[in-house]
Amino acid sequence: MEGMAKAMYRFAKRFDGVGGSEIRKIFSLLGVPGMISFAGGNPSPDLFPSETLAEISEEIIAEQGKSVLQYGGTLGVAQFIELLKVRNADIMKEDDDLVVISGSSQGIDFFAHTMIEPGDVMLAESPSFLGALQTFRLADAQIRTVPMQNDGVDTTLLEEQIKKYKPKFFYTIPTFQNPSGITMSAEKRQQVYDICSKYGVLILEDDPYAELRYSGEPLRSIKALDNSGIVCKLSSFSKTISPGLRVGYAIANRDIIAKFNLLKQGADVHTSNLTQTMVMEFLKRGYYDDHVKMLCREYKKQRDAMCEAIDKHFPDGVQRTDPQGGLFVWVTLPAGMDSRKLFEACVAQKVAFVSGPPFYADGGHENTLRMNFSMPSIPDIEKGVERMGRIIREFV
Repeated sequence: MEGMAKAMYRFAKRFDGVGGSEIRKIFSLLGVPGMISFAGGNPSPDLFPSETLAEISEEIIAEQGKSVLQYGGTLGVAQFIELLKVRNADIMKEDDDLVVISGSSQGIDFFAHTMIEPGDVMLAESPSFLGALQTFRLADAQIRTVPMQNDGVDTTLLEEQIKKYKPKFFYTIPTFQNPSGITMSAEKRQQVYDICSKYGVLILEDDPYAELRYSGEPLRSIKALDNSGIVCKLSSFSKTISPGLRVGYAIANRDIIAKFNLLKQGADVHTSNLTQTMVMEFLKRGYYDDHVKMLCREYKKQRDAMCEAIDKHFPDGVQRTDPQGGLFVWVTLPAGMDSRKLFEACVAQKVAFVSGPPFYADGGHENTLRMNFSMPSIPDIEKGVERMGRIIREFV
């Protein structure tokens, strides 16, 4: 019977070779007693503004229940859209529009399905967010990559890849990149925009971490440079307020947003009116900016603890990035080491991370790994990194 059932399931070829996210697989380990996890990318639940959101939601239901619990407009709650446009006035152009989306991941999916025909080429940073890479594969894209440097993508190779492959678009996370934690310099942001504009290549700017800055000066969004309508910018409240609310937004030329509108009608009709209104009130009442400042203070402590512990406990030959913000530290082990084998040894000692290869569309780079510092406590960071360092020394 089981074999007959499987024969009936004629799945689309786009699923061939596409597995589940490595991080999602690791989530099953989080319930193991005593496990210290650097594996996820979640914000700390201890820092969620739960009490404030509870008060806001209670008021909204009591005063606006009939409207927020009803179907709404696909683009989003009108007042919320206007508030977001005001907050983004420095980057929105005359021909731009805005749509509320259910997190940045939905924006990545919509952009892929708006732009990609099966077999089309697109460019991504190497390494890059594995969730986005999976989305592009499911859209039947051919992913070509451009390596990262300490100040962002290699712009010389970006232009070479554009000339060679003539891609539809370039996907970038310019600020506190996932997984590397690297921030693209102001100079390179201008170069990326100029190169893509020169060759008519669109830019998908994924920017969910920009407000989580712990050192250095804020940098302008690539979208702020956009005078030719080639940049689609994705933003999210998942990392700053709560991922469970599933509220983000996309800013792009109105022709692109019109296609997003059509896709969203078929995907989920609209993002929850209730959670949109909760985020809107959180912003309007002045809670948001103070909340983000608090997050930056707390996450800075955790980032510093992780970087100091790595420097103390990991052996010579191990390199790490020095993120100015975001949620991740990227580690490069000595050549010849395999982070997947290291992962197995570490899990046996109840400490977890994410191996680097899944973040590379072209594979390889077995000696890399990603570590998250937003979830574990500082004592667990120190304990877990010391444990990892001891195991790495055994491998070396």
